[in-house]
Amino acid sequence: MRRASVHLLLLLSALTALTPNGDARAAELKLLVTNGARSIVDELGSQFERATGHTLLIKHEGSPFLQKAIESGENFDVALLTVESMDAIAKAGKIDAATRTNVARSGIGVAMRAGGQKPDISTTEAFKRAMLDAKSIAYVTVGASGRHFIAVCERLGIAEQVKAKSKTRPSGNVAELVAKGEAELALQQVGELLSVAGTELVGPLPWELQLMTVFIAAVGAQSMAPEAAKAFMNFIGTPEALAVIKAKGMEPG
Repeated sequence: MRRASVHLLLLLSALTALTPNGDARAAELKLLVTNGARSIVDELGSQFERATGHTLLIKHEGSPFLQKAIESGENFDVALLTVESMDAIAKAGKIDAATRTNVARSGIGVAMRAGGQKPDISTTEAFKRAMLDAKSIAYVTVGASGRHFIAVCERLGIAEQVKAKSKTRPSGNVAELVAKGEAELALQQVGELLSVAGTELVGPLPWELQLMTVFIAAVGAQSMAPEAAKAFMNFIGTPEALAVIKAKGMEPG
């Protein structure tokens, strides 16, 4: 009975996305979603659409690129970005500050092709050795995970060796390069790594080397459907949504 009540409350909450004249009509929402949170929205978005009749138009990209687009005038109903990018667009007055919500936290992990022998990355020294032994390493050059990885390599004194065998993209899911056999290892947000078939997670970075990224959602200041956008915000905070976040390798915000 309790679970049924939760689902009923969820549905009623989502269906209260009303137009200004009070009609419960379907809305079309534009979402700008950082790649690190893509796996969450891909699953929860379809659930939201089925429950409410609203339609989601989702644009995925690295958070710095989405931040730049928003600062350049791109409109949106909901943005889900890293905390750094959200702080920047909030300062520029691009969000409804009262709707700002922490959604999830994610650490950086290492992925390899499925079925292989996993390298030991459980300690700083083991991680350093694994990076030196790898034939090739994929990471993003603009995203927070890649910038942090190179900073870690500089700290460990192996940056030049790693860069010499790197397989990089400015943004996007670099575990795809591992799946295609173009790179031996990939470093990125755990949630992104887990979404690529043909790969498996070696593990997270050792805690002393780790960077936890916070993903934050907010309704756009110029949203054309603010009530429907708020309904989506409520939806991603339900117990069912939190279970999805955990299943994607992240911690609820």
